[in-house]
Amino acid sequence: MNKRSQFFSQQVVQWYLDHGRHDLPWRKKVTPYRIWISEIMLQQTQVKTVVPYFKNFIKKFPSQKRLAGASEDQVLAAWSGLGFYRRARNIFATKEIIKNNYGNKFPNQFQQIIELPGIGKSTAGAIMSLAYLDPHPILDGNVKRVISRFLKKELDLLKEAELWKLSQEMLSRDDCFSYTQGIMDLGATICTPSNPSCDECPVNSECLSAFKVRSIKKNKTVSAKKVIVMNLSLIQTEKSLLLVKNETDSIWRNLWLPFDSGSIKNYIKNFKLTTKEKIKHELTHRRLEINLKTYSSLKEQEIETNQTYKWIKKDRIEEYGLPKPISKVIKEL
Repeated sequence: MNKRSQFFSQQVVQWYLDHGRHDLPWRKKVTPYRIWISEIMLQQTQVKTVVPYFKNFIKKFPSQKRLAGASEDQVLAAWSGLGFYRRARNIFATKEIIKNNYGNKFPNQFQQIIELPGIGKSTAGAIMSLAYLDPHPILDGNVKRVISRFLKKELDLLKEAELWKLSQEMLSRDDCFSYTQGIMDLGATICTPSNPSCDECPVNSECLSAFKVRSIKKNKTVSAKKVIVMNLSLIQTEKSLLLVKNETDSIWRNLWLPFDSGSIKNYIKNFKLTTKEKIKHELTHRRLEINLKTYSSLKEQEIETNQTYKWIKKDRIEEYGLPKPISKVIKEL
């Protein structure tokens, strides 16, 4: 490690010890299990959004052993509302591997961890450094930005292999936990994409970009979101809801939804239409327009279909994974 890299790592460690976000729930009590869950939740999602979902998930599944007995429905239910549900399905797939291959103990070798569903090189590195105090580099968006600015390198021109090499060089071997947390916090709170707080940065005396970064407005062409129209029918009795498991390989796979209206049009005549509403819901790359009709039935009725469906008691609906807009409607019934 050269002097500049040593300076950088030492300053980041000390800054984290003095100013880091120590109050985040996965940092208060550190276990491989809690670090793993937090790192998966933090993929594509901001910290402030993750915090309440992490607390709820840990409340339901406080340990690897408790998660081991959960069904996919229960995992998806605990994830409901956080989005990018592939991550929840990966958690379910991973806990099955850990249960069957590792005796319900999260593996402690990098190569074992990186082979688990939904875990790439950076997430595996974070788990090794944070849960096992075994120094491994990470390379999320914050880390790329902090390192490239410190060395005044054009991020767009750097190859991934070069970024990994730089991340490895800057890594603290003495306190990889504080360093790893610190560089993520530094990028999230100080060295932000626009208007960075260079005067508060612990490495500004050696940073080659300090006080020189400006917020540049780019005339970016924003692609129009793909609009998906869904026509759904929600059938309910006084105490139950009729929902179907979405087994198609599409958005909300394996979550529970009202029936597609066309698939049960022959049965709708048996029910009383009570409400109609249009729901708009924004996803990262798509816009959903949901035409939802709600019907009332005096009793639970069988439906002839090859789809997996259930009459679910309203007071047990939280045990099932539902998309956020559908869950919101049901809570208002």
